[in-house]
Amino acid sequence: MANEQSSQRAEPIAATTVASGNEPPMIEADGLSKYYGHFAAIDSVTFSIPRGEVVAFLGPNGAGKSTTMKLLTGYLAPSAGKARIAGHDMATDRIAGAARLGYLPENGPLYPDMSPRALLEFFADARGMNGSAKQSRIGAVIELCALGEVIGKPIGKLSKGYRQRVGLAQALLHEPDVLILDEPTAGLDPNQIHEVREIIRRLGKQKTILLSTHIMQEVQAVAGRVLFVSEGRLVFDGPVSKLADATHDLDERFRELSRGKQMARA
Repeated sequence: MANEQSSQRAEPIAATTVASGNEPPMIEADGLSKYYGHFAAIDSVTFSIPRGEVVAFLGPNGAGKSTTMKLLTGYLAPSAGKARIAGHDMATDRIAGAARLGYLPENGPLYPDMSPRALLEFFADARGMNGSAKQSRIGAVIELCALGEVIGKPIGKLSKGYRQRVGLAQALLHEPDVLILDEPTAGLDPNQIHEVREIIRRLGKQKTILLSTHIMQEVQAVAGRVLFVSEGRLVFDGPVSKLADATHDLDERFRELSRGKQMARA
């Protein structure tokens, strides 16, 4: 089944990156589609991300970014195609895939009456962590996400920047190899944005990260590669340096691709 307007869309492009050696891609979409009746939220999206890449996931509102991320995390079941994390099919082997994955949804749910420490204790218990290893890991994410000043305060009383850090700490608690972050700096002030970006830069040295954002400066600050979706189709997959050039900046390219103009594959 396809959207009635699919014939007017740019054709999807093939994935450009292949994992090295025998290791599977850490994030993989293979012909991924999600239909709601006659409407295709995403249609035949294919890409792969190897270990150690930080990739920006771009597109206008309603293009299918959040849907794609929910499919990759196993939160939604695909209508067609496969979503894999570290080689695990998220439709049939979700528990194994989730063990390798940290997910921060946009406006991720937190318990406002809990403190950050209580929340991390709760999620550590839910993941079967215990003893000194549990406490060591909680301490590590508190330090990484700079939560020490607010660790005992109710989450509902924290600024949005601190709440985002709490959500990120929760996503990192089990030391995942893969991070999927949906608009992690949305609604933050410039200081908070800088702090979250610094955390992402540090994490990008060790982990595979797929980062959804609308902020072009963020793409240049933290990512080496861009995936761009428009009307549910992948229309660009390549290095940030290929998305813009001497005569076209990132904002211009964003507008062009949002209109469904497909760029040559980088």
